[in-house]
Amino acid sequence: MDVSPTVWAVTIVAIVGLLLFDYVFHVRKAHEPQLKEAAIWSAIYVGLALLFGLFVLVQWGGVYAGEYYAGYITEKALSVDNLFVFLIIMASFKVPREDQQKVLLFGITFALIARTALIFVGAGLINQFAWVFYAFGLILLLTAGSLIKGELSGAQHDQADNFIVRLAKRFIHTTDHYDGDRLFTIHNGKRAMTPMLLVMVAIGGTDVLFALDSIPAIFGLTQQTYLVFTAVAFSLMGLRQLYFLIDGLLDRLIYLSWGLAIILGFIGVKLVIHALHENNLGFINNGEHVDVVEISIGLSLSVIIGVLVVTVLASLFSPKGRAVRIISSLQAVAEQYVSLPQAAPAEERRRLAAKAARYQEQMDSISPRYREELIESEKHFHELLDRVHGTHREYERTRVGPGPESFPTH
Repeated sequence: MDVSPTVWAVTIVAIVGLLLFDYVFHVRKAHEPQLKEAAIWSAIYVGLALLFGLFVLVQWGGVYAGEYYAGYITEKALSVDNLFVFLIIMASFKVPREDQQKVLLFGITFALIARTALIFVGAGLINQFAWVFYAFGLILLLTAGSLIKGELSGAQHDQADNFIVRLAKRFIHTTDHYDGDRLFTIHNGKRAMTPMLLVMVAIGGTDVLFALDSIPAIFGLTQQTYLVFTAVAFSLMGLRQLYFLIDGLLDRLIYLSWGLAIILGFIGVKLVIHALHENNLGFINNGEHVDVVEISIGLSLSVIIGVLVVTVLASLFSPKGRAVRIISSLQAVAEQYVSLPQAAPAEERRRLAAKAARYQEQMDSISPRYREELIESEKHFHELLDRVHGTHREYERTRVGPGPESFPTH
């Protein structure tokens, strides 16, 4: 695949231009993107990525287009998984909702820079040392095992307390209070670093760890540096808008880690097979290549798409997925209800009460095992429902005229 310097230059300028457009027109003024805005821009960025694949198809043929699409889909899936961690980090730092997109855009920019550096390092190693495929394959197999181990143990890690953040807190004066979206402020008469900068450091540091899994994964699908770079770049573009679009769905993709473990394990095996085919290590088959059947890009693309489809469907429609949907929806509606102002329209109050009542009835169908596993604090959960019930009962007692049934007790 021959890519001219002109094509490289135009591609880089276009990607940098998209990032600058986001900085200038979207995050300069702090605000929380509405669902419509997030949906439109997410569709635009996904559309650009798909159109670029058609450009690859016309310019270099179907094989390279298939490699690009396989790489893009894999990287996009890994990026969505990254959003889980970003959500945990921003919740840990209590980042104001209107400032979250600025933090996300910084994370995306840092990720693009870090991964670009690793792409060229990885490409250089592959060109010089064929054994690197063995190393990349091992990394992915270990990562897949780590994901499975984490799911089986249910271990949780404080992503907001990584080494880089602890180092920053140790050597730089910090404050626990935000000052708008400023990175530094004056605290006790001294210049201090705000949590806004700390959360950016946390996300930046985490991005480096993500890149160590992401880059070997895509090199397992294509060794063309241009395709690796563009697939990674397009997978990161629009990630900020996607975060606000699927924010409420993130915690419902309960089997995403399992799906990613299967995909990474599959690509890891593919890399090892390719390494055997290209083998030059003396202690393996006397340094000669091993005659093995390599996995085609068509099969790779089919496996990746198939696993992701099954993962999403299982997450949303399995008994556990249904339990997650009911519990999270009931909690969200209950929190909306108790947050209503005193002068809230009667129609809005009735709508939320009726919606909560439907979810409350569905709670009876949830297995006690899932209730115990999925409800973080039974006491807080039931206190919230009691509060909603009491508030709505008081509203019905004092209002004039007939209305819907009361929010049910539990």
